[in-house]
Parts: sequence; structure tokens; C-alpha cells
Amino acid sequence: MAAGAAAGRDPGPGGEKRILCVGLVCLDIISVAEAYPAEDSDTRCLSQRWQRGGNASNSCTVLALLGAPCAFMGSLAPGPAADFVLADLRRYGVDAGHAVPQPDGRLPASVVVVSASRGTRTILHAHGDLPDVTARDFERVDLSQYKWIHWEARNAAEQAAMIRRVEQHNRARPAAERVRTSVEVFISKDVARHFGYRSAPEAVRGLRSRVQPGATLICAWAEEGADAMGPDGELVHSDAFPPETLVDTLGAGDTFNAAVIFALSEGKSLQDALTFGCQIAGRKCGIQGFDGIV
Repeated sequence: MAAGAAAGRDPGPGGEKRILCVGLVCLDIISVAEAYPAEDSDTRCLSQRWQRGGNASNSCTVLALLGAPCAFMGSLAPGPAADFVLADLRRYGVDAGHAVPQPDGRLPASVVVVSASRGTRTILHAHGDLPDVTARDFERVDLSQYKWIHWEARNAAEQAAMIRRVEQHNRARPAAERVRTSVEVFISKDVARHFGYRSAPEAVRGLRSRVQPGATLICAWAEEGADAMGPDGELVHSDAFPPETLVDTLGAGDTFNAAVIFALSEGKSLQDALTFGCQIAGRKCGIQGFDGIV
């Protein structure tokens, strides 16, 4: 995650400023099995549930559970699946007023198999055919109501235009009223390995030159914890906090992102935010879903 350097902590006219997450919401159909089934087999699952998913959507769930006023912005298709995810956003107290209804298309969906014996998750994702939200959609966002905006890395050209609007907004305001921004950039262990990096510290050092000056680069590495580098160039590290029993890792990365954003938005140091993110992500891995992380 690359995070901008400006902070906005003062409450707006209606109360505390919020955190906005821009990206995907989808339907996760989750089957929990004793073990991952063999190919071409017929296996009875231990439980099955519908769960709202998507990176930005999951991060909103975690932020809301941590007590942060937050909002979601993303595309929604018509139909019962979209009705379910919209109702679930509201159930957690997430403001869905910036969700963009699309007249046609299907909500993205994932079929997830969770192994109860190992705590792993295997995902089959159907992207659907919904367009992502655009910079024109983003023009309707009242930036004065937000202290932090986080983009899931999608639709780069449109998101770049959104970020430029925030930067223009910040230039006209004192530091205390500026909106911090973050974008998911090369934080995945798998993506880092794809670029040839073999550890989080190596990835952070190697990718630092690709982010704007003044940004903070954060890379989580599962059981190895996470590393980060701020504008001062100092590398900081947090160990992982694994649960006694690994239960469900679905959404652990989104949980880490949200917890780090929450801590930084509350004025915590980079070291404290990194440790907090690893702690909350560890708790999430010890439970099904997100309820119970705090």
C-alpha cells in the first residue's frame, strides 16, 4: 500500500470525518469443508453461507468494526445478490450512498472453499461484466467529508484522475484539512514474488522508487509479518500474530489494510500501525468471517 503524506483529522460540520474505500463489492458463496475435496468427488460441506466480499468492501467492514465512520464506493448491478450486499453494508453501518447502480450487468461472485483442517481458502472468481466507477462518478463525492480515501488498485486511468482531484483539493487547504490517500500497490506476497522479490523488506526497498516522494510503502508477507518504509527511508517491521488455530484466511489481507489505515488515520506511528494491522489480521485468521476481530 502506498500512502500519501497529507493528514486530515479535524471533524467535519456533521461530526467526525470518514474514510472512503473505492473498489469492488461482490458476493462470496463460502463452503466450509473438513478438507479441500479431491477433483471429481462428491463431498458434503460442514457449513455454507453467503458473505459480502470484495477488497474495498471487506476493508469497509473491518473499519466499521474498529469504530471508524466509513463509506463504500463501487458499482452495483440490479438483482437479489446486489440487494444482499447493499443490505449487509448498511447492517455494518457502512455508508453506501456512493455506490453506483448500473442498469445492466451481473454482480461479481466468488465460490470459496475453506478447509477447516488447514484454514486455507480456494477462490474461483467470476468477474461479471460491471464497469468500474469512473472519475465522473467520483466528482459527486464531497471531499470535505473525508479524512482518508483508499483505492483498491483497479481501472488505473480513472483512478489517477480521481487522485488528481484529491491533490487539487488538498493544495487549496491547510494541512489539517487535507485528505490522505492510499492505493494498493505491490503489497501482495504473490505479486512481489512475480517481480522477483523474495521477502517483504526486499520488495519494499525495490519498489520504493516507483512511488511518489513522500509516500509510505507497506508490504505484508503472511506468516512473516509485514514491512514498511516511510518518507524518511527507515525500514520498519512487525512480526505476524498467528491465532492458536488457523480457521479462515479469506479477507485477511483486506483486514490488514483496513487496520493499518485506521491506525494511521488516528495519528499512530508507522511502527504502531504496522503492528496493529498484523494483530487484527491474525485475529481474523482465527475466526470465520469478520465478526469478532475486536
